[in-house]
Amino acid sequence: MESRELPFVREMFDNIAPRYDLLNRLLSLRQDVVWRKKLVSAMVIPENGKVLDVACGTGDLSLEICRQKGPLVKVVGIDFSPGMLCLAQEKIRRNQNTTISLLTGDALALPFGNASFHAVTIAFGIRNIQDKASALRAFCDCLIPGGMVLVLELATPKKSRLRDAYLAYFQKVLPTIGRLFSRHSFAYSYLPESVSRFPETDAFMTIMEKAGFSHVTCRRLTLGIANLFMGIKPR
Repeated sequence: MESRELPFVREMFDNIAPRYDLLNRLLSLRQDVVWRKKLVSAMVIPENGKVLDVACGTGDLSLEICRQKGPLVKVVGIDFSPGMLCLAQEKIRRNQNTTISLLTGDALALPFGNASFHAVTIAFGIRNIQDKASALRAFCDCLIPGGMVLVLELATPKKSRLRDAYLAYFQKVLPTIGRLFSRHSFAYSYLPESVSRFPETDAFMTIMEKAGFSHVTCRRLTLGIANLFMGIKPR
């Protein structure tokens, strides 16, 4: 993400952090929980594997990885929002989890050596990174050969009555509810705008392939409201 945009987006997420989880559950009808579980179910790592959770937010995905993959898995969560990380740390403490570590950082300047992780995840964060190709190349560098990347992101359903209803909700109802609960005038207007600007499925898969990933696939979730992209770093 370009430096001129970073402070704005970071400040926005810091401001909405206290109500971020509540609004995620409310606005997605708890589908965000289902989507994270499906992401982790699709992850293939050793029982003592290491996972990098980029844009980890309040820690929901990091905790789900530990729940599903067992006590020997190590997770490193990184996010550029201190407000989000404070909430993540509190969740980790409540869950008495000792296998998750948190860092403040930028997806384009990851402080890790090559081949450090068995998997890299990012849920609902890639759309906030302008230079997606560079971020994906950084993810690929962090992976061991044969490691996998899993990218969960909101999407727009294909043309249908569902698409019309979804867009009406996403562009009109959601921003109103978001402003009411988060008390932030712009954050939940920014959300539909950022989703609408996200590359088409095939285009994003091509970006992943050019970043170095093979066996790139996409799973449509909940009738196309979200997509789970996966790729493998060649051996």
